[in-house]
Amino acid sequence: MMDVRFYISKSLYDDERRGDMPQLAMEIGAAARVLKLLGDPTRLTILAILNQRECCVCELLEVFSTSQPAISQHLRKLKDAGLIQEERRGQWVYYSLRPQSEYYSLLQAVLSYVPDQDENIRKIEKANPAVRCGC
Repeated sequence: MMDVRFYISKSLYDDERRGDMPQLAMEIGAAARVLKLLGDPTRLTILAILNQRECCVCELLEVFSTSQPAISQHLRKLKDAGLIQEERRGQWVYYSLRPQSEYYSLLQAVLSYVPDQDENIRKIEKANPAVRCGC
């Protein structure tokens, strides 16, 4: 199979600066898979939240009107793609973005177009702490 690559500028919105910015080479199929993951509103919102703070599953439940298994499935897909990482602390698992990901720059470029998640983060922080980390 032919090795097809394309280039993504770290600055997708400023054509004049593209020549000065480093380019990222990425296999088209891999980029398409990542962009497909980002095409889901729940996953994109999860990533936007994780771009501002780490969270456990039960904290994300405060934001979405869906089940814990559904949120866990979204997190698993994002982890399998290498976009997020998990850290176990006692009985809880906390998720955060994975800066070492080969797709991190692409993810940051996409997230720059997503509204901040301050309102969702307030929902998380307002939740009863006794209920919050009962993952």
